[in-house]
Amino acid sequence: MKYDALLVVSFGGPESREDVIPFLETVLRGRNVPRERLLAVAEHYYHFDGKSPLNQQTRELIAAIEGELKLKGPNLPVYWGNRNWHPLLTETITKMKQDGVRRALAFVTSAYSSYSSCRQYQENIAKARAEVGSGAPEVDKLRVFFNHPGFIEANAERVQDALSQLPAQARENVQIVYTAHSIPVSMANTCEYVRQLEEVRRLVSSAVNKTNDALVYQSRSGSPGQPWLGPDILEYLRELKARDMASAVVIAPIGFTSDHMEVLYDLDVEGRQLCDSLGLPMTRAKTVGVHPKFVAMIRELILERMDATEERRALGSLEVRADRCPEDCCPVPQLRKSAPSH
Repeated sequence: MKYDALLVVSFGGPESREDVIPFLETVLRGRNVPRERLLAVAEHYYHFDGKSPLNQQTRELIAAIEGELKLKGPNLPVYWGNRNWHPLLTETITKMKQDGVRRALAFVTSAYSSYSSCRQYQENIAKARAEVGSGAPEVDKLRVFFNHPGFIEANAERVQDALSQLPAQARENVQIVYTAHSIPVSMANTCEYVRQLEEVRRLVSSAVNKTNDALVYQSRSGSPGQPWLGPDILEYLRELKARDMASAVVIAPIGFTSDHMEVLYDLDVEGRQLCDSLGLPMTRAKTVGVHPKFVAMIRELILERMDATEERRALGSLEVRADRCPEDCCPVPQLRKSAPSH
């Protein structure tokens, strides 16, 4: 099928202290999140002078994609639209319409299947197209890519780099602690999110020849009375130390594609402080970011969508995800108002 542009879709983040509260109000609009929770999260951003690294990292990813496409093709202009902060999807799709784009592919910076990490982005795109109105380009989302070799191999190299940074005496019984964004159990029960994360955990650990590992969750943002996926990263680290389960840890945020605010604050600040207080040596693996294998993967996803004869690569035992999700895939959770930010 012929496409004439690529749209990179991300979450978005504030770029100044003045942006923080309006950004968080946009993220939490319509959700039953107490004001004090919003203000507490705002402090995470103020810790970094109000600037989320996410937008700059998205710019760097777009530059890498543009370089890959210029070098190897196909020749597609790359646009950028966010869910929650400028450039917003409606702004970008308006520009695409003005530029004469008729049909675009969308790369969403989330590797997994769930309401908030897949279907909601498709709803965001549909809403933006409706707001732009007649002449808005058609936009088809690229498939979920959690088990693509480019994603697995890039994560494995990031973990291997982090392992090499540990003191030699701490490597004897190191545990890899994989993290992902927690979501409500009600949401997890209607999608493949946990199953896909467990598969990535298995594939990455196998690639680095490690068996001492765990999958935990971070960045919970919902009501205390609502069950969310666990264990929480900080609770798990305390238990790991108390039970003498490892000589050191590598924390690997496989649930994310960039080192954005939740990675920096929850892991590099809170996680680091806890590990230091416990006397537990710790390194944190980078996310895939602009790893060349990850960028090459994005090009592969484009090619396979444009040409049905292209190989659809995947590792492990889970199936390659379909180009278009079934109508009943990742439904809106019953307790949507407490859904997470990522």
